[in-house]
Amino acid sequence: MQNMDIAAVLEKRKLQLVLKRAMDIAISGCALAVIWPVLLLIALAIKIDDPGPVFYRQVRVGRGGKEFRIFKFRTMVVDADKKGLSITVGRDNRITRMGRLLRKTKLDELAQLINVFTGEMSFVGPRPEVPRYVNMYTPYQRQVLLVRPGITDYASIAYRNENDLLAGAEDPEKMYIDVIMPDKIELNMKYLREISPLADIRLILSTIVAVIRD
Repeated sequence: MQNMDIAAVLEKRKLQLVLKRAMDIAISGCALAVIWPVLLLIALAIKIDDPGPVFYRQVRVGRGGKEFRIFKFRTMVVDADKKGLSITVGRDNRITRMGRLLRKTKLDELAQLINVFTGEMSFVGPRPEVPRYVNMYTPYQRQVLLVRPGITDYASIAYRNENDLLAGAEDPEKMYIDVIMPDKIELNMKYLREISPLADIRLILSTIVAVIRD
């Protein structure tokens, strides 16, 4: 399966990709128009809980290897990236009180509706990584960069409790690089082989169910 040319698969599904993008624009636009009061309440809660900006604008790698700044509601203390690893482990003391709630409910990801609307992301697609980890990708793994990254994917569901998993590792970052990241990419490849608007709907529903069960 590793020899499968993902570019060829995507070429055959050009029309479905156009429909997928149209769905992203329509749904994200409507969602932003409808839930803006919720987004405002989240922003106010973050400001009351901890001084600093509402959004966390980390650099991630998107389609074609192009870097962009992702929108996330801030869940960690200011300058958290300078105070520890690029990954979060267990009950990371950089996470704020409000941040723990936002992470558990995945509400911190709602801000990425902006990235979806502007075309940097899709609702469903490989989660965008930071440049440091993307630089470690093999040519095979870099195929995940052929599509827009997403808010959710198979890996997001499978590793929704990733922080707790890493907390039990002797070397969390090594475990992430050697075990979790390669497995996530394989799950990304599974999605790319079946990419379509229908596959997106199924994954979005699966994500909602997973969040509710947690």
